[in-house]
Amino acid sequence: MSNFILIGAWWYAAFILSTVIHEAAHAWAALKLGDETAYEGGQVSLNPEPHIRREPVGMVVIPLLTYFIGGWMMGWASAPYDPTWAMQYPKRAALMALAGPVSNLCLAVIAGVIMKIGLWLGLFVYPYSLEFHQVVLPATPGLLNGVAVFLSLMFALNILLFVFNMIPMPPLDGSGVLPLIMNEDHARNYMAFISNPMFMFLGIYLAWQAIDVIYWPALKFFLVLLYW
Repeated sequence: MSNFILIGAWWYAAFILSTVIHEAAHAWAALKLGDETAYEGGQVSLNPEPHIRREPVGMVVIPLLTYFIGGWMMGWASAPYDPTWAMQYPKRAALMALAGPVSNLCLAVIAGVIMKIGLWLGLFVYPYSLEFHQVVLPATPGLLNGVAVFLSLMFALNILLFVFNMIPMPPLDGSGVLPLIMNEDHARNYMAFISNPMFMFLGIYLAWQAIDVIYWPALKFFLVLLYW
C-alpha cells in the first residue's frame, strides 16, 4: 500500500506539471497572438494555483479518484480565451490550440533524452515489464528509484496527452488546429460549426474510443527511439 501511495504521489506530480505546462502554453500563445483573456486570469504561469482554482474537479478530485479506483490518473484543465478574438483571427486561434499539445511533446522528448542519457551512463536499466511508471528502472535502489518513476511517467503521460489532444475532434485541441489548413472564411464557418455542444460530447466519446488504437503505436515508436 505504501508503494501504491508513493507511486501515486509521483503520478500526481507528473500530472500537475504536464497539465499546467499545457495550459500555460495555450495562455502564453494566446497572449502573444493578441488575446489577454487567459493572462488576465493568471494562466500564463507555471504556478499550479490559478489552474487548480479554475478547474478544481478536473485537476484534484478526478485525478485522485481515478488513481485510487483504477490505478491511473485522468483529469483535465483549461485556459480561457476570447471567442470573438478566435473568430476574428482563426489561424491565430489555431496556433494557440497547437501550443498545448506541442508543449506535451516537448516534455516527453526531454524526459526521453534524460532517460536515454541515464541508460548510456548505467544509471538506469531496461524494465522487465513495461508500465506507465516503469519505462526505465534504476540500476541501484535509492534516490534514483523516484527519478526513474517520475521520468517514466513524464514520458508516457505526455505522449498520451499529445496524441489524445491532437485527435481532430471537438473540444480537443486537434479540432482547433485544423483552421491552419483552411482559408479564413472556411475556418470561421468551421469554428462556428464545431462550437455546438453536441459535437463536443460526441467528440469526447469518439476520441475515447480511438485513443487505444492511436496511443500504443505512438508509444512504441518513441520506445524504439529510447531503447535503440
